[in-house]
Amino acid sequence: MSQAVYGLVNIIITVILIGISWWALQALRFDLFLSKPNGARAKLLQIILSILLGYQMASFLFDYLGWSMIFGQMFS
Repeated sequence: MSQAVYGLVNIIITVILIGISWWALQALRFDLFLSKPNGARAKLLQIILSILLGYQMASFLFDYLGWSMIFGQMFS
């Protein structure tokens, strides 16, 4: 896979996983942890957490893909 295609796929997967993280964090009851769960700071916290979780999931996914490709080359 060329570098450009790999980069594009990486960006698309990361953005999708950030969206999934945002969707999943909507189920979390922030009112138990924050004094103003509907305030701007709470939304910023949700955005930051979504980016962190989505990036980590994408990083794991691409690391796993790389490891599995290396593992496959060991036996060929």
